[in-house]
Amino acid sequence: MSIPDEGQCLDAVQLNRLEQSFREWSDSSSRKDVRLSRRRILIIFLLIRYTGAKLKEVLALNPFEDIDSDRHSVLFGGASKNAEAVSREVQISETLSIEIQEALADPSFQGSLHNLFNVDPAFVRRKFYERAHACGFSKQLGGPEMIRKARAVELLQDNMPLPAVQKMLGHSTPNLTSSYVDFSADDIQQVTRLFIERETLRKTSARNSFFGKIQTIKRGDIQTRVTLTTISGYSVTTVITNDSSDQLALKEGRLITAEVKAPWIILLSGKEKPKSSAENRFNGVIERINKGEVNTEYTLRIADGTALCALVSTESARRLALDPGEQVWALFNCFAVVLHVD
Repeated sequence: MSIPDEGQCLDAVQLNRLEQSFREWSDSSSRKDVRLSRRRILIIFLLIRYTGAKLKEVLALNPFEDIDSDRHSVLFGGASKNAEAVSREVQISETLSIEIQEALADPSFQGSLHNLFNVDPAFVRRKFYERAHACGFSKQLGGPEMIRKARAVELLQDNMPLPAVQKMLGHSTPNLTSSYVDFSADDIQQVTRLFIERETLRKTSARNSFFGKIQTIKRGDIQTRVTLTTISGYSVTTVITNDSSDQLALKEGRLITAEVKAPWIILLSGKEKPKSSAENRFNGVIERINKGEVNTEYTLRIADGTALCALVSTESARRLALDPGEQVWALFNCFAVVLHVD
C-alpha cells in the first residue's frame, strides 16, 4: 500500500464534503419511500467511507446480524457460503454505530429492507457518481473503489500503523516485521479501535503519535525508563516519574500511545544516522514545508508511512535550507515523550 500523489483520490476534507452531500440528499425528498431508499444508500456509503470495505462486501451484509452495536464493529464475510472466504471484523466509531442502530430500529426503515442491502451495484455506483458530481468532483473520484482507497490514504496519513490498515481493509500482510509477530490479532484490533475513537473525538493537540507495545520497563529511584515497540518495528524511549508509572499501571506487553509535540522535534539534514544523545532518531523524507514569519513547519514521512511534524524557527529553517524530497533525521529525547493509556 502506498500513498498516491495528490489529486488521485479525495482527501479528508473532500470526503467530509461528500458525506455531507449524501446526508442532505438522503433527507431532501418529500416522499417517504424515497427517503427510506436513500437512507439505505447513505448507510452503504458510510460503511465504505469508514471501514474501507469493498462495495460487494457491504451489499452482502445482513445489517441486523453483521453490525454489532455492543462491540461497535462490522463483520464482513460472516455469512459467506464460500468455504475459502475469510471473515474479518472491522471497528467503527461508537457515534457511527449508534447512528446505524437507530436507523435499523426504525420500523419504517426495517420494512424497506426486505432484501437487506442487496441492491443493484450499478444503481449504487450511479448514486455515488451523482453525489461526487454535486460536490464538483469527477465521478471517478466518487466511486466506491476510490472511496475505499481514499479511506486507506486517510488512515495512513493520520498515522494508523500500516499492518492495522491492511488488516482493516482485508489485505494480506506478507512482509511482516519482526515486531509484528509480537502483536496478536486482538492487539491489532485494539489499536484499530483506539485509533477510530480518537479520530472521532480528537482529544489531543499533539501531532506525532506512535502506537506500540511496552517492551521494557526499568525503574530507578526517582524515574522510570519505558521502551515501546511500534507495529512497524520502531522503538520509542521515554523517561517518566515513578509516580506517573504507577498511576498509568504500566507493565510489559501493554498497548500504549506515545506522543511528541512538534516543537520538541529537532531536524538534522543528511542520510547518515547522526551521533546524538537523543534516544529517539527517525529517518524520513520531507513532504511539505509551511514557512511563516516566526516559525516554519515541516512534515516528513518515515519508512513505515508515519508522518511526523516538526516546528522550528524560521531562522533555523533558513540555515537548514531543506527542500521537499530531501532526507532528514528527526530527533527527540526521552523526556519529550508523553505516554497515554486509553
